[in-house]
Amino acid sequence: MDIVLQVFDNLLFDRFWATVYPSSSIPSPKTVPQMLSTSTFLSIREMHTPINASTQFLQLQPSKYAYMSQWPRDHIYRQFLSLYLITWIFGLLVYFILSTLSYYTVFDHATFTHPKFLKNQVRLEIKQTMISMPNMAFFTAALFLAEVRGYGKLYDARSDAPFALYNFLQFPLFIFFTDLSIYWIHRGLHHPLVYKSLHKTHHKWIMPTPFASHAFHPLDGFSQSLPYHIFTFIFPLQKSAFIVLFVFINIWTVLIHDGEYMTNSYFINGAACHTMHHLYFNYNYGQFTTLWDRLSGSYRQPNDELFSKESKMSKSEWRRQTQEMEKMQKEVEGNDDRHYDVQESGRLLKKVI
Repeated sequence: MDIVLQVFDNLLFDRFWATVYPSSSIPSPKTVPQMLSTSTFLSIREMHTPINASTQFLQLQPSKYAYMSQWPRDHIYRQFLSLYLITWIFGLLVYFILSTLSYYTVFDHATFTHPKFLKNQVRLEIKQTMISMPNMAFFTAALFLAEVRGYGKLYDARSDAPFALYNFLQFPLFIFFTDLSIYWIHRGLHHPLVYKSLHKTHHKWIMPTPFASHAFHPLDGFSQSLPYHIFTFIFPLQKSAFIVLFVFINIWTVLIHDGEYMTNSYFINGAACHTMHHLYFNYNYGQFTTLWDRLSGSYRQPNDELFSKESKMSKSEWRRQTQEMEKMQKEVEGNDDRHYDVQESGRLLKKVI
């Protein structure tokens, strides 16, 4: 994350912090070029230290604003607040871009007619995300801060890997570790002691849209993201690989909520498997694969009807889903406090059929 922070410092935060928290002693124009070529101040009034590049593959020359704030780039408060803003605002941008693209290009809008689609559901999904994102960003920024300040095992060049082959093995190792960890965290969130107060917020959406991908209780969403960060403190991971994987995670989170059941894979925990989880609660806790569900007895094979557009949108299939879902929902939650738009669903269903 230090690469991302360096880019944002050059593009935005150097000037932002120089404006918000300016130094009491601004360097003269004559001294700025010399400073730019050598070092920056830890404090304008104290000794100066060099600005080190976060990666050898991206050399960015600091502007004069890098030396005009009482909070230099390596100041812990500045780093935390900058990372918080990046995580929050950039997270929202990624969420809206990916979810909107999926919503208009992949998601089947006939899902609106499903008996368990909520009244104003898309608006409610976005609202919950807007509530949870700034809170999740706060906790996530603290972990990013630890990584940026060198407490993790992130490395820069491929030559810094434990051995050459590790540059390739780090990807399946990351998937294996996080899939295993998230499985047990997710399954733990279904325990009766915590389900209603934490995870039920995300299970409000029986038939989710892509906008449900980040619509969690803040502590729920953060807890399921913990393995992505814990990995970097246990195993070496290349900095650029971490950025790529972080983007992939957000894309995957949207994909498993898009309702497009592309393949009935034995191994991949895709949208079909995750739909089984939202419908029937106590199955398919995995994030990327079905491995841990199969080994732990919580796997449920998606119905064959889901892989045909005609059958997955048929009234008979929805009736069957609804009957079983209501039985499971009663066992897990008790009374159903969701608000379904029954009249609108019936009206749209007639138009679709």
